[in-house]
Amino acid sequence: MQLLTPWADGPSMVTQCPIQPNSSYTYRFNVAGHEGTLWWHAHSSFLRATVYGPFIIRPRNGAQAPFPVPDQEVPIVLGEWWSRNVVDVENDAVMSGQRPVESDAYTVNGLTGQLYPCANETFTAVVQPNTTVLLRVINAALNTHLFVKVAGHNFTVVAVDACYTANYTTDTLVLAPGNTVDALIFTGAAPGSYYMAVQPHDTLSPSTLATSDDDSTATAILLYNGMPATATPAMPTMPNSSDTTTANDFYFGLRGLAAEVPSPVDVSMTIELGLGQLPCDATQTNCNGKSFAAAMNGVSFRAPTEISLLEAQFNGNPAGVYTTDFPDSVPPNGTVMVEGTRVRSLPYNSTVEIVLQNPLAVPAENHPIHLHGFNFFVLAQGLGTFTPGNTSAYNLVDPVARNTIAVPTGGWVVIRFLANNPGMWFFHCHLDAHVPMGLGMVFAVENGTTPNSMLPPPPDDLPMCKPGPKRRHEGSPPPAPAPAPEKKTPHLSPPERPEAAEDPARAGATRSGRDEGQRRRVTTLCLLLLGLMLGPSFHFVS
Repeated sequence: MQLLTPWADGPSMVTQCPIQPNSSYTYRFNVAGHEGTLWWHAHSSFLRATVYGPFIIRPRNGAQAPFPVPDQEVPIVLGEWWSRNVVDVENDAVMSGQRPVESDAYTVNGLTGQLYPCANETFTAVVQPNTTVLLRVINAALNTHLFVKVAGHNFTVVAVDACYTANYTTDTLVLAPGNTVDALIFTGAAPGSYYMAVQPHDTLSPSTLATSDDDSTATAILLYNGMPATATPAMPTMPNSSDTTTANDFYFGLRGLAAEVPSPVDVSMTIELGLGQLPCDATQTNCNGKSFAAAMNGVSFRAPTEISLLEAQFNGNPAGVYTTDFPDSVPPNGTVMVEGTRVRSLPYNSTVEIVLQNPLAVPAENHPIHLHGFNFFVLAQGLGTFTPGNTSAYNLVDPVARNTIAVPTGGWVVIRFLANNPGMWFFHCHLDAHVPMGLGMVFAVENGTTPNSMLPPPPDDLPMCKPGPKRRHEGSPPPAPAPAPEKKTPHLSPPERPEAAEDPARAGATRSGRDEGQRRRVTTLCLLLLGLMLGPSFHFVS
């Protein structure tokens, strides 16, 4: 959630300039209030096709997750593979104004398995019979929703997006890009070899993939201990790629643990997700008149190029970088899509409710919408058009909490979160092809009134957009607004334990890099002077 560590969030030109070649940047942040399976990845162009990995936060010593302790844990990272340079794949799409070509293969922990013509090694997890195995499944694919099944075994889902859930039993996991699922399986089947199969879920309307995806299946193997590695694995029966019923049953069936949902609502928005076209840009050398584009409420997001949004916010100088007029409602039919860098300013500690509407137009697609800086509660979801004021459908008792929600094709989702984290937070589709098309916007959460509710200064090693002198913090944070009404922060994972506030490592995580550097320089200088006074026999280590 990057609470008070927004400079470590990562999205290019939102919270930082990209890390330049032959340079480095150290991400410093805390993980207070979080337990479970997350992942890290590049957030510039298509680089996250291969720059990613699991990020697992375990309960503190002596604590336990709200499910039986598994006998074994296995991280499962699902990905996509292109036979070409992925940067060229993206550049070709941008220059032509078209969608990028589909990947050539899917992977499980970096391996395709044996069912592709270019078959390579297969990831194999050896398990003991009659034990409980926790699979930490991550969809790191750029542009593809995925179905996951294990032959002969069911899953018990216990968490999604590092937020605990009520136990949910299913034989099929469905993950949009960016989603994580923690699922238990019990190895009570006959000792043998079992395929874990991964196939695409095609959500684009009209459908672009064949209904049978036998040539697009990545596999791993669940091998019972004592069985030969050469044993022929059993294969699960997979859904058709266009099986939206199975996908919606999974997404709609999840429930969270009992939670205190923030209320009353201070900011209410309806955001319509749209795909369309814009005239080709002058830089799109292979574009033929019209270019694919995407928008939220008719605004196709364009990131700044000279300074990140977060730096502009911290400096209190948004002029020429962004405006704060992102619309709260859907524009009238026939409104022309516009390009811009429009953000929505949110008062600190305000409760925000958003209806995400995904109209059934052509083309239409299931959009996995991801919010940086927060988890949110999923209060309701459905197909068709949301009826304003239909709060009777809301689950305010045990809604699932997550950070990425798949808004179904021709459907809607209602989410709610507490804006208690000052900074610039990207809200965007996690289909990477849609980000350069403009399917995103940014929430600018204002400062609170206390030191612990104000945007901290950037670290000295924050990347520069252009080569130049080392950054110095000449600006000061914008003035704090009037006090907001007190609201309790909802615990989406287990509550932060009392000792967490006294953890010196955690407390120090919010210091600026400049302050720490100054301390070290002053300490070193003092020791040098002391060494000169005491003579050559004095030694120190800084």
